[in-house]
Amino acid sequence: MRIPTTLVVALGLAAACLPSAMAQQPVRLLPKIGSCPIGYYSSRDYCVPSKSGNVRGAIEQVGNGCPIGFYASGSYCLSSPSNQRQAIEKTGNGCPVGWFSSGRYCVQSR
Repeated sequence: MRIPTTLVVALGLAAACLPSAMAQQPVRLLPKIGSCPIGYYSSRDYCVPSKSGNVRGAIEQVGNGCPIGFYASGSYCLSSPSNQRQAIEKTGNGCPVGWFSSGRYCVQSR
């Protein structure tokens, strides 16, 4: 059975619009502030993600709380396993289009 090209293109476009793993908080090198979050190790002035596949993305903790979908770990907010959103520190009074306010952070909308 041959699948029409237009159907293949339509399915590809629909899949591109769905939330993906790319929406998760990226795992990256972090400046060291206090103790490193779970899944990261200290190397000079940085927290380095371990090579295990279970490392979650993290952001620096601002104030006493973490945004929705994150929990405190050391001096950082670590993305929970089910979280599919990114967060950034809020600058000014509002968040950019496509993001919402959560404490002192902006969190990506779905």
